[in-house]
Amino acid sequence: MKRILLLGLVVLLGTSLLPAASDPEAVALAEQVLEKMGGRTAWENTRYVSWDFFGRRFHVWDRHSGDIRIEYEAEDGGSRLILMNLNDRTGRAWSADAELTEETALAEALESGYAMWVNDAYWLFMPYKLQDPGVTLRMKGDSTMEDGRAATCIVLTFEEVGLTPENKYDVHVSRESGLVEQWDFYADYNVGDPKFRIPWHNWQQYGEILLSDDRGEYSLAPVKVYETLDRTVFTQPEDAGLR
Repeated sequence: MKRILLLGLVVLLGTSLLPAASDPEAVALAEQVLEKMGGRTAWENTRYVSWDFFGRRFHVWDRHSGDIRIEYEAEDGGSRLILMNLNDRTGRAWSADAELTEETALAEALESGYAMWVNDAYWLFMPYKLQDPGVTLRMKGDSTMEDGRAATCIVLTFEEVGLTPENKYDVHVSRESGLVEQWDFYADYNVGDPKFRIPWHNWQQYGEILLSDDRGEYSLAPVKVYETLDRTVFTQPEDAGLR
């Protein structure tokens, strides 16, 4: 896989409200995975998280307020910075050291920033999103991961939520660890074969929760969870010193 795919993400962050079509057995397994990662309360209490998406985009996210800081290098080699709120999609953006003040340019930058977060966050937090509103889970059963280990597979689809609701995932829960250790991505749920299969390795403790940063040839490291952060991280363009 040589290009970054825009993956679907349920952006609602509230309590579980699965559609009636979900398989109770699959829902029960998803709940077991959540408990293995620290549990619902620990996840809800986790506020500040940062990660580096494939070494291309650095995110600092306040999950409680919806504020996010995204630093990345554009295709032209210039630095880019977006400070925005994901809930109302307002914010500021910079190209190199110049702030974007023209209305259309700013709107395009904020729209791009939101799409980056949608994609990049799902690569890190998907196992915590298995029971989000609009997600349908179906038990597929016994599976064998690419490394030969045994797993149980859940099929994940969306009901008109996220930016790409036509996506589908086979989510493989390791029999050994009880954690998600592979996902298979289908760009269209009607397609027979997955576009790619990616491991979820190197589960580590961050604060009260577990997160995985290893996606085979790609990495989300360094991942960090913070108890507190200065608000200027989300309001001022100066280097926050977090990378």
